[in-house]
Amino acid sequence: MSNDKLKVNKWLSYIIDGILSGITLGVGGMVSFSSDNRYVGAFLFALGLFTIVQFRYGLFTGKVGYIVNREPAYILEVLVTLASNAVGTFISAILLRQTRFFTTVVSGMEQTIEERVTAAVDGKIHDDPLSIFVLALFCGMLMFTAVEVNRQCRAKGNFVGALFGVVFPVVVFIICGFNHCIADMFYYFFCGCPDVPAAILYFALAILGNAAGGMLIPAMKKLSNLPLED
Repeated sequence: MSNDKLKVNKWLSYIIDGILSGITLGVGGMVSFSSDNRYVGAFLFALGLFTIVQFRYGLFTGKVGYIVNREPAYILEVLVTLASNAVGTFISAILLRQTRFFTTVVSGMEQTIEERVTAAVDGKIHDDPLSIFVLALFCGMLMFTAVEVNRQCRAKGNFVGALFGVVFPVVVFIICGFNHCIADMFYYFFCGCPDVPAAILYFALAILGNAAGGMLIPAMKKLSNLPLED
């Protein structure tokens, strides 16, 4: 196979894997908002990231932290993944809007899934800019932790640790209400893209916050001259 064909296949793989991640997070977001129990919803949302790491799809918040220790060319891969994730969330949101889930009343609540998602999105995109960034920063830290713990545990054959290493950080960021730019893209598309100017600012800050949080741990470890692994 020629080098040019290999390069095309590589970038096509990044795009396809990124789209699949976006779709998968859309499913996770839907099941989370379908539950009237926030703890159960947070746990079920973790299915999205668990699937992504198991099938080695590409997720922006899972890749961005590794920019610190990779060549500059890796940044383009991360940006392609981000764009592909957005496409995936758009696809899942548009398809799910055509189903009964869009107007389904959540069991035990007097709200439809659409109303729950719309209220959540409204609170996020109209939040204070600093709050948006900080909440995204902590989410980025948790997402890097989830991916890195899973990677290290799998390398050591600790599959139980790999499972819980993914699930716990996701449950924490959902319960805390931290901002995950890709999951929030799904919610935003699902509820019909309200207040575009506010959303542009929100997603710019959420993406930057997730990136900063994802890179914070490896950057600090690099400064301390200690490897991530023992």
